Amino acid sequence: MDLLAEYPINDVGRDFAVGDIHGHFGALLQGLRAMGFDARRDRLFSVGDLIDRGPDSAQVLNWLGKPWFHAIRGNHEAMAIAAVQGGAEDALFHARHGGAWLQALPLAQRQQVAERLQALPLALEVATHAGPVALVHADLPSDDWPAFADDLRNRSLSRHDEMTCLWSTARHAHRYAAPVRQLRALVHGHLTVPQMETLGNVHYIDTHHSLLPASEAGHFTFLDLATLTAHAGPGGNWRKIPARYR
Repeated sequence: MDLLAEYPINDVGRDFAVGDIHGHFGALLQGLRAMGFDARRDRLFSVGDLIDRGPDSAQVLNWLGKPWFHAIRGNHEAMAIAAVQGGAEDALFHARHGGAWLQALPLAQRQQVAERLQALPLALEVATHAGPVALVHADLPSDDWPAFADDLRNRSLSRHDEMTCLWSTARHAHRYAAPVRQLRALVHGHLTVPQMETLGNVHYIDTHHSLLPASEAGHFTFLDLATLTAHAGPGGNWRKIPARYR
């Protein structure tokens, strides 16, 4: 299992990052269609939390099998892995946070899901003509991307730093805006915000609000990695986010 996945420049299509999906793959597909996403040329990168809370969580293996869809681990993937590989308390904790769908699957399928989620990297880096863009689910342990990337490549990341990547909201809570070095942009999910927020060169794109009732539902944010322009979806509600939110 590689902890860092690295992708070359896409010279034939577009690259997008999307916020937390949380089992709403049907809505995600509507958003992609509304943007004219071309699976032959375009790529979609997920900040993690693919599963739980939404109605389509059991489709996660199908999505992870798509050659144009690339994801990292979020805290919900970590909870799902623990629910299968750990004890009853881990399974109960996951179920309380939207993971009851997993316990409803046959044991062999639960194990298959956990193995596939465990194979996901903690971070990914995408090359663009304007410089590299990275995705980490929640937070970064430092502002030194090259050092962090080396820790991932060497599998020398501490448990504390791993938990920071999956769970921390410290940067956003402290409104810390120092840039992450040697990155054009860093993209996070995990922390739900009304519209995309930017602190320094760190972009928060989890706008889906998957815990809200349908009448108050948020929207997916799709961040164009070439232009760092945010678009909102899904489906017929797709619209370009006003400039003040970029």
